[in-house]
Amino acid sequence: MIDTTRSEVELVNSPRAAHRRRLASRQVGKHVLLLLGGLLMLYPLLWMLASSFKPEIFIFREPGLIPSEFTIENYAFGWDFMRRPFSWYITNSLIVVSGAVLGNLISCSLAAYAFARLNFKFKHMWFAIMLMSIMLPIHVIIVPQYILFSNIGWINTFLPLIVPKILATDAFFVFLMVQFFRGIPRELDEAARIDGAGHPRIYFKIMLPLSVPALATTAIFTFIWTWNDFFSQLIFLTHPDMYTVPVALRTFLDATGQNHWGPMFAMSLISLVPLFIIFLFGQRFLVKGIATTGIK
Repeated sequence: MIDTTRSEVELVNSPRAAHRRRLASRQVGKHVLLLLGGLLMLYPLLWMLASSFKPEIFIFREPGLIPSEFTIENYAFGWDFMRRPFSWYITNSLIVVSGAVLGNLISCSLAAYAFARLNFKFKHMWFAIMLMSIMLPIHVIIVPQYILFSNIGWINTFLPLIVPKILATDAFFVFLMVQFFRGIPRELDEAARIDGAGHPRIYFKIMLPLSVPALATTAIFTFIWTWNDFFSQLIFLTHPDMYTVPVALRTFLDATGQNHWGPMFAMSLISLVPLFIIFLFGQRFLVKGIATTGIK
């Protein structure tokens, strides 16, 4: 009996058991830190959610997450605050986002196929110029774009926000797809050419079906960035009926001091719903697309 107890004590105090306890404590510590970091990042969203159900006089007077008075007037007032219902501006954003996503998927994949599979003069030079365009901030090109679009009568239309996407102006997505296309074996192209397929058929029948993760990543990022875009939409859309969601939310804040914080928080939460839906259903493709592209 004494020998059995002694062997159990030695087993518990063995170096291997001590190492396992250290690993377990580290894992617990990592999870606690991640949980605290997640709560810290979620706090602004939770505060905005709580403030959307508070009367406006209590939003900054009571900074806690639990409202002392509960109301849904902010949602009713915010929905009909402007000359159009807020669904009008959601529809405008969906039109712009749909055009941007479709344009990027078509144009960026075509440009990426050219850089990854075709041989033409100054290919590497054009690819380098394309990569350097990523470093150009939008503030540098917005003035020439505004002058151009104003001269052709596109101001207060959705065309300045959609047409550039059809011309593969987002170099980041071109680069992402080039890296993905380079990882697809060229033997598939050679086998297709033996069967008489040309570049259009190879692009549609081979490259696109095998590039679903990269295409999904492009679509999700384009949706999120275009939906949240405020600066370019503010520049090109000046008529209230053409406002998108970010520009419409800005109207709740008045320079004269007539700020409607509660309705703005309520409509901001509603505007986040499409982003949550897209990210929820596209998270698997997003992670796979980034992971498989990064290891090429």
